[in-house]
Amino acid sequence: MSETTSTEHEPIAPIDAKLHGAAIIGAIKQSGVKTIVTLPDRTTSTGLLRPISQDNELRHVRVCKEDEAIAISAALSICDQRSLVLIQYTGLLDSINAVRGVSVEYGMPTCMMVGLLSKEPGVAPRHSNKYGIKIVEPILDAMGVAHHLIETDDDIEMIVPAIDEAYRNSCPIVLLIGRPPIPPGEES
Repeated sequence: MSETTSTEHEPIAPIDAKLHGAAIIGAIKQSGVKTIVTLPDRTTSTGLLRPISQDNELRHVRVCKEDEAIAISAALSICDQRSLVLIQYTGLLDSINAVRGVSVEYGMPTCMMVGLLSKEPGVAPRHSNKYGIKIVEPILDAMGVAHHLIETDDDIEMIVPAIDEAYRNSCPIVLLIGRPPIPPGEES
């Protein structure tokens, strides 16, 4: 069985497209999220995690394991507080049982923003040459977990409706960050 490489597929976005962290953070705030539960993620650390940790309008909760983040997010939803889990795809894969039990089977609104470390810019995750990235969307599909790729500034408009849907329908949602966001204050 031959495998298709990413170079044989249409690009989903220009390689040099921009993704601005300030716009993502603005959408997170617009969605009513007040708490960000995080584990360090190299894809989003400079453009999202660091600015979030310095933002006085957001409560930043650091955890040691991703499944802890899933549980904390679920507990906050019981208190009518919106939260977002910010992790790397390897952590999503590591916490898949917590997502299954807490978010899917118990129907808890869990919003996850997942950095796709080393994903090739402009390449759809399922067409990545990186095995771990390639399997993320099929696993989420098998679990019935909605997901959206945030690859460029044009995709940021999906964030607020996705978070609203998770809380309206008490279900998990995954926002896949396809490239490192540009830190607030940097234009390039």
